[in-house]
Amino acid sequence: MAPVPPLPPLQPGTSATPVADQGAADQGGSQPPIHGGNRSAEARRLGLRPAQLLDASASLVPFGPPWHLRAQLLRQLLRGDSLRDYPDRSYHQLRQGLASLHGLDPARVLPGNGAAELFTWAARDAAACGPSLLPTPGFADYGRALRCWDGAIRSLPLPLDWREAGPTAWPGAAALPVTGAAPVLWITNPHNPTGQLWSRASLEPLLKTHELVIVDEAFLPLTPGGEAQSLIPLLEAHPNLVVIRSLTKVLAVAGLRLGYALGDPRRLERWAHWRDPWPVNGLAAALPASLLMDRRWLERVQRWVTREGAWLRGRLGELGGLKLMPSATSYLLLRGCRSDGRPRSLEPLRQALAERHQILLRDCRSFEGLDESWLRLSLQNRRGHRRLLRALRQDWPGA
Repeated sequence: MAPVPPLPPLQPGTSATPVADQGAADQGGSQPPIHGGNRSAEARRLGLRPAQLLDASASLVPFGPPWHLRAQLLRQLLRGDSLRDYPDRSYHQLRQGLASLHGLDPARVLPGNGAAELFTWAARDAAACGPSLLPTPGFADYGRALRCWDGAIRSLPLPLDWREAGPTAWPGAAALPVTGAAPVLWITNPHNPTGQLWSRASLEPLLKTHELVIVDEAFLPLTPGGEAQSLIPLLEAHPNLVVIRSLTKVLAVAGLRLGYALGDPRRLERWAHWRDPWPVNGLAAALPASLLMDRRWLERVQRWVTREGAWLRGRLGELGGLKLMPSATSYLLLRGCRSDGRPRSLEPLRQALAERHQILLRDCRSFEGLDESWLRLSLQNRRGHRRLLRALRQDWPGA
């Protein structure tokens, strides 16, 4: 096993930021949460049952989890082994199955307790390498993970106006002369919160200019044509590349907590020695990989993204006062605009949708570079979209 790199000392309170953020959101405070999907907390705040809320703040497939996956979980529960026994610490079965899906050696696969746990270990490696470049606006959990290890962060601002959903060229290189280079680069593909799909051809050169490249492909399985842009085929030639995937979004199993990292075997072995002995629970670890990445299910999900994304964009475009940014995946980024083109706050609308219509949209103020004029909306089924449009016609002045 490769030696563990030395770690910088933790500063008091550096790992507590996400807890404070979430607490403020849970109590209805003004500080935005760093993640969507806290339906239980919002239900408590509004005095409702969670089932009464249409949660468009978290980008989960609205018609999941798949029934065949539920049936497999039920069989495991009835048999009892997955509850009684400790999970296999090597996660041999799960690693073998996931490796076969991607045509990789199982040593290049490390299952995790969702992508969030794996970001924590990626950040420990990153902090030991030096400063990390984080494209902004971007997912706040990368910063959370880096703060656990007192990792240095440099923001890499991305353009906030684009015309193509993708696949398109990654625009971060244009900002490097301003921000300066760094040994570590974090990339989200498709990007969160913008929904832009970066082309593999534009990302591959970055593997030669950075000591470590961490690519979050959590939404790629939902994205029509997304797999063609994955960096997984480049793993064997580039030991400095880590690809992290989540099964939460595409299967709508956020409560199951299951993701996986793909990378150099020595790196993943190091992560496995750092973490708790059983990060993945027995129910999740016993699921066959064929159920986790069923081709028919993935095709259904991508057809839904194509169909419902186009339908909803057309209806939202009729309302006026909202600028819809192009997206290749299962969420849309919206901006409020006045008639003279100046930005307009969408915070009153977000609050009205929650309190009057029980609809949750993603507060974007936790994304660096975005303000209250932005909201992110995850795609729903047609019934959910009609419910949203009825509410918007009542409470959006531009309707």
